Amino acid sequence: MTLKLDGISSGYGPVQVLYGLNAEARAGEVLCLLGRNGAGKTTALKSIMGLLPLSEGQITLDGEVISTLPAHEVARRGIGYIPQGRRLFSELTVAENIQIGLMTRRKGKQTRDRVLEMFPRLRERLGQRAETLSGGEQQMLATARALCLEPSVLLLDEPTEGLQPSMIQLIRETIDVMRAQGVAIILVEQRIEAVLTIADRVAFIENGHGREVVETSVLRKDRTLLQKYVGV
Repeated sequence: MTLKLDGISSGYGPVQVLYGLNAEARAGEVLCLLGRNGAGKTTALKSIMGLLPLSEGQITLDGEVISTLPAHEVARRGIGYIPQGRRLFSELTVAENIQIGLMTRRKGKQTRDRVLEMFPRLRERLGQRAETLSGGEQQMLATARALCLEPSVLLLDEPTEGLQPSMIQLIRETIDVMRAQGVAIILVEQRIEAVLTIADRVAFIENGHGREVVETSVLRKDRTLLQKYVGV
């Protein structure tokens, strides 16, 4: 699966945030969107998910235009989204949150069992309300819920924010597994070292405009672009 952003512009009501952004996420690859706070990275993910309307351009999934679809139909096409702040149904149990993920694409017990094998701690907490979980466990649950779609494309917005090192490692391992399974992954992440170790390509965004798209191997050798667009 290939997800393409073709000259998309979007924002919040009269406030435009993205200006003609182009990007492409390919199967079995991690593309990181990188830029300063307010550059438009989260807006790009919300636009992909149909949570924000486009004023220009289009988004396609293997050639099918999805940018005219409502958000629930975008998810049914196999695009999983793990938003910043997790956005769980806090008063529902772990099991109920997972069930909502399964219902999106009518997946069943086999998918549920496979996801819980990746996050065994969640199996121990199936009857527990999501709001009572630790921050790391909530991130696990948000990830598990998205994986219940059996996504072909996975969007992650700051997945390691505020997590302890063991949880960060678990999220990284999960991303590696998804990539190995051929999932196209778009990652928004501010931790530069994490980006350099897990991403295949980096797309720099500056003030809503797409700038260079660079192989991560290039950035490891020369951090000039990191200094230019992120200030590190």
